[in-house]
Amino acid sequence: MMENFWNTVSKYPVFVAGTILGVFLNAVKPLAPLLKNPVTAIALGGVAVGGFAFVAFTLRAMLGLQQL
Repeated sequence: MMENFWNTVSKYPVFVAGTILGVFLNAVKPLAPLLKNPVTAIALGGVAVGGFAFVAFTLRAMLGLQQL
């Protein structure tokens, strides 16, 4: 019975990874045509970097972390 339990539990990480990958691919797919134009590709890259920096700085402030 426990062997069946661990066999079932071991399948969940694959399910979670597949779900996250599917959500990511469905979010990026509509942005693919924008990457064909260099101007919009640069703008999209800037938005991505800015969004990452915003989240990073917000989490640092919320958690009270010191800058390196």
